[in-house]
Amino acid sequence: MTVEDKIKELNIILPSPKEPVGAYVAAKSVGNLLYISGQISVDAKGNLIKGKVGKDLNVTQGYEAAKRCGLALISQAKKACGNDLSKIKSCIKLTGYVNSVNDFTDQPKVINGASEIISKVFEDKGLHTRAAVSSNSLPLGVAVEVDAIFEI
Repeated sequence: MTVEDKIKELNIILPSPKEPVGAYVAAKSVGNLLYISGQISVDAKGNLIKGKVGKDLNVTQGYEAAKRCGLALISQAKKACGNDLSKIKSCIKLTGYVNSVNDFTDQPKVINGASEIISKVFEDKGLHTRAAVSSNSLPLGVAVEVDAIFEI
C-alpha cells in the first residue's frame, strides 16, 4: 500500500502547506535529509489552536493540536518531494514544543499526537526518534509546534 493509499484509507485530508511567515524556508534538503521547519497547531478550518496546555487546554486537546502539526509536516514533506510521498524513506526525528504551564509534565503525551499520525501514515517508515519539550510561549500563542527530519 502506498502512503497516498494509506492517507485515503485513514480518511485524512492534509492541510495546504503554509508559506513561512519569517526569514526562513519551510523545507530544506541537505543530501538525503529533508528538514521541515516547525509547524504550528492550526485546526481543519485554518484557525490557530492557541493556549497553554494545563490551563486553557487539557492533554487530549494538546494531543489533537500536535496531531494537526503532524499533518502539516506531512503536507510540507509532500510539497518538498514534488507531491510524491513515496520519496520519503523514513522519518528520522520529531521535535515537539508544548506551550504549557510551569508544572506541566505530560509533554510526551501531547506530542504523541504528532508521532502517532506520522507512524500511522508512513507505517514502519514513520518510526522516529523524538524530543518533547515544554515552553512558556510559542509563536502567535499557539499550543504546539513540531518540526521534523525525514530521510529521502
